[in-house]
Amino acid sequence: MSCFDLPVPASSPDLPTVLVAAVALVDADGRVLIAQRPPGKAMAGLWEFPGGKVDRGETPENALIRELREELDIDTRASCLAPFTFASHGYDGFHLLMPLYVCRVWRGTVRPLEGQVLRWVAPTRLAEFPMPPADVPLVAMLRDLL
Repeated sequence: MSCFDLPVPASSPDLPTVLVAAVALVDADGRVLIAQRPPGKAMAGLWEFPGGKVDRGETPENALIRELREELDIDTRASCLAPFTFASHGYDGFHLLMPLYVCRVWRGTVRPLEGQVLRWVAPTRLAEFPMPPADVPLVAMLRDLL
């Protein structure tokens, strides 16, 4: 089977593209941090890599630095964020473009500041956690990297 044999997803040129940056925080034991989306948010209960929307005039790296401080109470620098891969996925109402970075260096102790549940997970176990559709293809890539 080739890529030409696969169905072509429906897309609309009218859908806005939303830029979201995400990061795979990797601890000294090689585990990756994932966060469970809290009740009341879209896709509540699913697990995802930390990150968030990139604000107008903001780089993905600066968005991650801001989001990590706001959500997890840790500090890092752009030089500690290694670009790894990206996800491109069509949701109802928008198209998501999400660069994924890998980060092994930060200051502070990770703690949830927005009510989310956090888990440090071995890369081989990431597929056991239900994730948003855009995150799913990233799991195998991380497993192979780590």
